[in-house]
Amino acid sequence: MASASGSSVRVRFCPSPTGNPHVGLVRTALFNWAFAKHHGGTLVFRIEDTDAARDSEESYNQLLDSMRWLGFDWDEGPEVGGPYAPYRQSQRMDLYRDVAQKLLDRGHAYHCYCSQEELDTRREAARAAGKPSGYDGHCRELTAAQVEEYKAQGREAIVRFRMPDEPITFTDLVRGEITYLPENVPDYGIVRANGAPLYTLVNPVDDALMEITHVLRGEDLLSSTPRQIALYKALIELGVAKEIPAFGHLPYVMGEGNKKLSKRDPQSSLNLYRERGFLPEGLLNYLSLLGWSLSADQDVFSIDEMVAAFDVTDVNPNPARFDLKKCEAINADHIRMLDVKDFAERCRPWLQAPHAPWTPEAFDEAKWQAVAPHAQTRLKVLSEITDNVDFLFLPEPVFDEASWNKAMKEGSDALLRTARENLEAADWASAESLKEAVLAAGEAHGLKLGKAQAPVRVAVTGRTVGLPLFESLEVLGKEKSLARVDAALARLAG
Repeated sequence: MASASGSSVRVRFCPSPTGNPHVGLVRTALFNWAFAKHHGGTLVFRIEDTDAARDSEESYNQLLDSMRWLGFDWDEGPEVGGPYAPYRQSQRMDLYRDVAQKLLDRGHAYHCYCSQEELDTRREAARAAGKPSGYDGHCRELTAAQVEEYKAQGREAIVRFRMPDEPITFTDLVRGEITYLPENVPDYGIVRANGAPLYTLVNPVDDALMEITHVLRGEDLLSSTPRQIALYKALIELGVAKEIPAFGHLPYVMGEGNKKLSKRDPQSSLNLYRERGFLPEGLLNYLSLLGWSLSADQDVFSIDEMVAAFDVTDVNPNPARFDLKKCEAINADHIRMLDVKDFAERCRPWLQAPHAPWTPEAFDEAKWQAVAPHAQTRLKVLSEITDNVDFLFLPEPVFDEASWNKAMKEGSDALLRTARENLEAADWASAESLKEAVLAAGEAHGLKLGKAQAPVRVAVTGRTVGLPLFESLEVLGKEKSLARVDAALARLAG
């Protein structure tokens, strides 16, 4: 089998365009991309779009957009081309038909005329007898007369690959040596009765023709590996393949309740993370930890650091649990690591329609630039910026009733009046002066700064938590800030 040596490494990422990409798929893409980068090899991006009922052009375009957003640059594939084009399976059907016919001609495959009802009946009988319930080889050695009889009955045949009657052993890059006994890997279908090739044929044929050296994929495909190895040996004999690739099966990503994270789980959708404002580098950092680690004491690192250290043989075979809170925490660290100008620009989509509740004319670039450094230290995801700065660009604060009730306790009106008097006389070019004004108001009413500033914060911003209060007051300005304190006092009086 292939070994990882220099630029000879060729890996592939081959999703089906059947809906929104999910995080398990992204983790697989990440490990393949990092493995190729680490070895100076080639990443082939291939589209497995042979399921016309489920595939769509919209999903195809979404896949490409997602890959670009994540920063995965592929060396061969759609929009890039390469020596093994085309890279969409729907455009390679003639190749599959040709290989299937060669397999039939050389006796590596045969036509199977068994009906689904017959297959089910024999499987049930095998189970009842305590025997393996896979295909029993009924059509393996049909005579010409039997074939003619089946055809006369109007039966249609699928094409089955003939598995060898011997154990198949391979060394998995993640799991070590694995052996499958022949009774557990029966002959399998590679072409439907209508002539359409199945995944079991097209995937290894493409890997062979594209000279893939390492197949890194999900654990759910482990059981298909002995079938592919047997097919590879036949393809080598036919001159279609040069070698059997090395296989590495990545651990399951688990969701709630110790279940494999599926496409139906809300937290599995990549689009969800894009819409919430996760950084690609933050999300990829976290996904890399689902089965791999840079070191025992470092969870936060750059993609470049990952590429420099990544080796698939270091992947842990045990299932990895997806922890949304940890994912958010790591993303928050990556937000802090950005240059402040970069951070300000990355927030831009959430400062505009349709996310922003203010009019375009109300947005003030100077105010945004002034508060951006303070906002950067507080966000877990970029979408949180909208609620953090809306008080700057809306004519009035959006009051969260729970926050109002929490902050405006008995005596808050007296405190606000004192704070207003002090703020009126303060230096509004100095956040420190504004802080001293509120601190003095609190001391006059027997309150520490934390409790004294709460009513002021809610009066001005509408919320109990947010950006640093005194810097926010300074940016909002004296006139608007005092007007909002007056409005709060009027509301308390009413």
